[in-house]
Amino acid sequence: MPAPPDRRRRGQRSGKGGGRPPPVEGWASRLVAAQLVWNTLETTSSLDSNLRGNADYSALSPPDRGYARATASAALRALGRIDWSLGALTDRAADTIDRPVLALLRIGCAQLWLLDSPPYAVVSATVEAARRWPETRRAGGMVNAVLRRASRERQVFDAAPPTSVWPEWLAARLGSALGPAAARMAQLQIERPAIDLSFRNLELLNEAADRLDAERLPNDMLRLRASDSIPDLDGYASGDWWVQDAAASLAARLFGDVSGCSVIDLCAAPGGKAMQLAAAGAHLTAVDLEAERMDVLLRNFERTELPVVPVLADARIWRPDNPADHVLLDAPCSALGTLRRHPEGAWSRTPGDLGRYPEIQRALLASASEMVRPGGRVIYCVCTPVPEEGEDVVRNATAAGRLKRLPISPGEVPGFEHALTPDGDLLTLPPETVTHGTILSDTFYVSRLERT
Repeated sequence: MPAPPDRRRRGQRSGKGGGRPPPVEGWASRLVAAQLVWNTLETTSSLDSNLRGNADYSALSPPDRGYARATASAALRALGRIDWSLGALTDRAADTIDRPVLALLRIGCAQLWLLDSPPYAVVSATVEAARRWPETRRAGGMVNAVLRRASRERQVFDAAPPTSVWPEWLAARLGSALGPAAARMAQLQIERPAIDLSFRNLELLNEAADRLDAERLPNDMLRLRASDSIPDLDGYASGDWWVQDAAASLAARLFGDVSGCSVIDLCAAPGGKAMQLAAAGAHLTAVDLEAERMDVLLRNFERTELPVVPVLADARIWRPDNPADHVLLDAPCSALGTLRRHPEGAWSRTPGDLGRYPEIQRALLASASEMVRPGGRVIYCVCTPVPEEGEDVVRNATAAGRLKRLPISPGEVPGFEHALTPDGDLLTLPPETVTHGTILSDTFYVSRLERT
């Protein structure tokens, strides 16, 4: 993003004693971050999709790219709470502020309140970004005044309700479904999410633990302490590991030993759970409806050199030639449990959008029960905490008589003992008290079932 030409007034001198002030550093990364937030919300698309092919973002230096992405992500994770706080600081509702200006204020507040960036640098660079952006050129004074006040009055943000990170309707829905756990889930969302790694085998994990700056989790995964460029890390290109949230890894583990077993993974892309099963020795069939998603899965399997039989089909209709030993169903869902990784999703959904999933989930689980042999296991999981997409779907399936629950025991889920439900399922909400060994993660619901 080149700076505009220098248009000094006639006779104006530069240098000591007069002329333009020295250029403000860091404005370009702030401008890109604000434009990413603005574009993501205006187009109801994902932050990742806005990063791809963004020439201004690509033109930044690697450190500035990292900062721009971290700033945009932080602003989106805490979006509603930042807007709530801006209302207190400006005495006007955030949605009455011109949207490009609001984007700059949002990223400025994210820098101050979430990234702990130096206030002087935040104010000066974000004001300079306002002056460089045609849509906000006249708003430099407002940006300066609001961010200076925000730097002095962090207590406004700290006092905001945790669930204000979400739209009001979503905060109410999650509060009704989860009680106090909704606030804990919201508080976890504003923290930068960890990057967890699953490995093809324990030998590779043990070797990598010494090379990567990572924490070893109780469930034999690594959690990166720093993660600026995943493809550049040792072991990625060779397929030793793949990125997978710790909670997402639970479902595949609950089959037990699958070596030599036939396993079908339904709605399998992008393939994290499928790769777990293949690495454990399963004869794996991966089924997905969308060709683009299947391409992602196949690229992942090519990188890890794991075997798979891909099937592009609608799992509600497709059936295997012979019943499988086990079936894993990671069903399409509202994905409310992964909002800390994809927070823009909260602002692109409506209450009506969420209502369409349970019917699809019930149909898929009924199909899964027809694909597995008697005595075989079906794992049902969704990355959302609301009961109508989790326990209600399982209750409907068990009432039909084809499936019964196999309760999960604490010893099977190290680090997630807190997530066991009274029915023996898993719901990986953040616990009220975090003890040593507790794994904080995305929110998944997982139920283990057996074909009767």
